[in-house]
Amino acid sequence: MSEIESIAAAPLAAPAAAPSPHRAGLRVIAIYEVVKTLCLLLVAIAAFQLDRQQNFELMVHWLEHLPLTGSNELRWHLVGWLQAFGPSRFVAVGMVALGYAVLFGIEGVGLLMGKYWAEWFTVIATASLIPIELYETLHRFGWLKFAALVGNVAIVVYLVRVALQTRATRKAAAHAPPR
Repeated sequence: MSEIESIAAAPLAAPAAAPSPHRAGLRVIAIYEVVKTLCLLLVAIAAFQLDRQQNFELMVHWLEHLPLTGSNELRWHLVGWLQAFGPSRFVAVGMVALGYAVLFGIEGVGLLMGKYWAEWFTVIATASLIPIELYETLHRFGWLKFAALVGNVAIVVYLVRVALQTRATRKAAAHAPPR
């Protein structure tokens, strides 16, 4: 092989990327995002069904006659809330749930596929919701809200570290002499 041919073939023989040591962590986050997507799709489907007056009235009737001992106050609170909310607002709830399902689905699939952009996409999307979660946790504390806040902060910190390390690794690999 001549020197010109070896120079021309060099870009084609790029070194294979080493498997990421963070692959397991990224998979866990990806699965979490996919589970959130599926849950939000179920919420959207339910909301779109409740926008019909007869389905809404059936749900309220079912809740009113549900035989639950010891939870009457909660049940009547829920019935009152549903009646005040009305069936027309469920379209908006369904649209918001569907929008977030698309967002989380993109994050999850991108992370499962090992895409670098998905790491930053997840960081930006998750970090943008942390102020709202913090506000909710501080003003109406709940252990589930607190756990979601801590989990999302941990995800953001982890993904920033992984993404920055990946970038440094990719730069080092790009500047490494060909083998």
